[in-house]
Amino acid sequence: MVAKFLGLAFLFLPISLVTSAPHVVEIKKNWEVVYQDSYVYGVVNKAVILECGPTLPDMYIWSFTKPGTDAIKAVVYNLGKGTRIQKLAETLGQLSIISNSAAVSISKLAVAAHGLFTCQAFYDIDKEPKVYYYYVHLNVQVPVSTPTLIMSDEEPVEGTTMRMDCLLENGTGPIQYVWKHQPRNGNISDIARGNASFINIINVNRNHTGWYRCMARNPVSSETSNRVLLETIFGPDIPQIDVSPYSLTERGYSALERETVSLLCQAQSYPLSQYVWFYNNSKVDTGPQYTITRALRMHTGDYSCLAHNTFRNTRSKKTISLTVYYPPDGHPSCSVEPALNHTSLRLLCSWSGGYPAPSLHWTGNLKQVAHDEANTGQQTKPLTTAILLSSESLTSNDNSFTCMGSHVALKQSTECSTRAYVPPAEPECFAYVTTSKQYLMLSCSWDGGAPKALVWWEGPGGQGKGGEENSNILILRYGTARGGNPYICHAKHPLLVQTKTCRLTLEAPILLTQRKIVSVYEGSDVQLTCNLRSNYLPASDITWFNNHGVDVRGTSKYTLMRTSSWANLTVRDTHETQDSGEYRCTTSNAVGGTEINVTLVVKRHPMPPNATLVKVMYNSQHRNEVELEWEMETKEEGGWTGFILEHIWVSERPERRDSRNDSKEEKRITPPVWYRNIIQDPEIRHHTVGRLTPTATYQFRIIPVNHRTLGHPSATKTPAEPRNSMYPAVIGAAIGGMLFAAILTLLLLVFIIRNRNNNPRLHDMLFGLEHSQSRENINLPEDEVVGASEGGIEEIVGSASAGPTMALPRASSPLTTSPTSATPTTTSQAPPPGDDNEPVNVTITVKATGS
Repeated sequence: MVAKFLGLAFLFLPISLVTSAPHVVEIKKNWEVVYQDSYVYGVVNKAVILECGPTLPDMYIWSFTKPGTDAIKAVVYNLGKGTRIQKLAETLGQLSIISNSAAVSISKLAVAAHGLFTCQAFYDIDKEPKVYYYYVHLNVQVPVSTPTLIMSDEEPVEGTTMRMDCLLENGTGPIQYVWKHQPRNGNISDIARGNASFINIINVNRNHTGWYRCMARNPVSSETSNRVLLETIFGPDIPQIDVSPYSLTERGYSALERETVSLLCQAQSYPLSQYVWFYNNSKVDTGPQYTITRALRMHTGDYSCLAHNTFRNTRSKKTISLTVYYPPDGHPSCSVEPALNHTSLRLLCSWSGGYPAPSLHWTGNLKQVAHDEANTGQQTKPLTTAILLSSESLTSNDNSFTCMGSHVALKQSTECSTRAYVPPAEPECFAYVTTSKQYLMLSCSWDGGAPKALVWWEGPGGQGKGGEENSNILILRYGTARGGNPYICHAKHPLLVQTKTCRLTLEAPILLTQRKIVSVYEGSDVQLTCNLRSNYLPASDITWFNNHGVDVRGTSKYTLMRTSSWANLTVRDTHETQDSGEYRCTTSNAVGGTEINVTLVVKRHPMPPNATLVKVMYNSQHRNEVELEWEMETKEEGGWTGFILEHIWVSERPERRDSRNDSKEEKRITPPVWYRNIIQDPEIRHHTVGRLTPTATYQFRIIPVNHRTLGHPSATKTPAEPRNSMYPAVIGAAIGGMLFAAILTLLLLVFIIRNRNNNPRLHDMLFGLEHSQSRENINLPEDEVVGASEGGIEEIVGSASAGPTMALPRASSPLTTSPTSATPTTTSQAPPPGDDNEPVNVTITVKATGS
């Protein structure tokens, strides 16, 4: 049979692919022909793999069809005696066959490989042959080469037009061009893109100066050209003169005597301009910068800068005026301080040096000035002014005072400011104990403000301390403090008539917690808080007791985080019965002790919804693996985090014994032990259990899990046997169809016999003449039956020893099909060889006799 198959297939396949007529594949009965199309993109000089089915066929032929032609040429084939590579493969690249498959690997891909590759694969030749046609359309792309950027003029004059070309040697189209520009001190940006390889820049200006690149890209690669610098020739513009140090007056610029004055001239131009400096119309220097070392009064005058562009022979000029002055050194100095035991303010302002002498005066809330002192500010003495303000004259708690100083050498007046304001908050008092519990410290502070406030303590029994600025600490021996009686801190600021106070009353500590009842789910960590309220006598360390009344220490179960004012207890891995209950937080100080209870409620996670096994079936006749599928009931409350799949070994399959010895069956009973498979992914709905005993009987069930809460187990199910083969159904349908056709034939014969007088010619053709057994000649073409022109089926008639005839549908090559039929059809493969179900041949013979 293999020899006949080879003679038929190899003679037909090359011919069928080069003709433009509909193709016919002549395969014997029960053969299967499948056509599949795929599209592969490759890059020149790269590697590409062309697939020929998922498995290695018994025989295969790879052919190549060049675009625009119908000729199919063999590239490589394997007829069962090894791979044979044809000379055509050398023009396509370095071709090799991937081991254990019929896939072709082409490295160093050539442009000539662009076209249609056809793989003819033959499977199960000795049993039920199947033929696969794999059409692989290979599209070979050529990467673009590195482009070259060419400019028509790399130094155009401002206002002219220039062109840039991006030259490219090769590359598969369509090709897109991107033009990039990078200024000297800027980022790269795209200025144009499209399919044109050149751009024109009209009316070139100085903003076009910079580096240019062009990038070419096609579907498989992109390359960027070299970098080319474009310099625009322009200028010079009107010069800009920068004076350092900068000081502007009504007439121009001013400078301090004996300072170094630098004049910098800059005019936008390319190429760079040449500069000439003039002082009162006399040339004094060349170059962009002119420096006057130790400027004197004699340097006052007009300074001009002339910019000259030698390339364009253009000039521009600018003149400034410079006046040299001698201002005072630095800036005025301002300060504010308390006076008359913090009942008044004193404002001080001074500024030394300068010619002519500066003028000073205070501005701000200066009503009801109590005292004013000032001197005339001679040149040899610093100018000083002082103002004394009483608390009653200041109506605001925040006053700003400014000392203004002016000088002819300065563009504008200079000033210094000072601020008198009450501290923003209230005085704060708190108490704390030293580490050794030897002393009790009462601290009072009133931070901020200007000037600083005066703070002092007054306590019961003559315990107190005199005034200090900003803060004051009263030190008492531990145990000598008097509880219940307040300790008063007084604070005085010059802007306030009244005195501020804060009080400390020493009492037992008070504990606070964020939540007295804490509820968590089982298995999580929870933190219990305990805070000590401030403004009371400091307490000892805070102690926690658990729900069993045991002092808690930092262990794997409990974690303590504490400071002097709070202690937080963390209970790890909570359990419903072990960790629920009352937790107690306690502390004490010299006055007394206190405690607070926190109730911890540990709840179990909600019950997950029920799961139902919908499929429990062996996946083969070997009965060693079972496939399971399940579904979840929809439920608003209660999620699930995983599943527990359980199975039990009920018994083994009964073993048949010889009827002569014993007709009964034995069963070995195993203990009812459930074996578990943990599934941690809640999205999984199927699982396969393997390594089962084929002779045993199992039962399966599924249990949903929500963290530590187990749901209800599903109903147990026993695996079902695998589905039977389709051969009996197919054979039954075939026999039914043949019986139906036989009945129709008998009815037709009876009709012809009964109506032989009306249709004697048809009767005689089927049964012959009644007496002479002669045969009527066929003279008309209409009487001749041509099977090849009446449908898509051709019959191949062999000799008597060749077996029954076979009819196959006509099939067209993908190279000649119309667009409406270009979609490939995928046909699932038949079961692999070795199936125990054999096809059944049924022959029905119908005989008819004339009456």
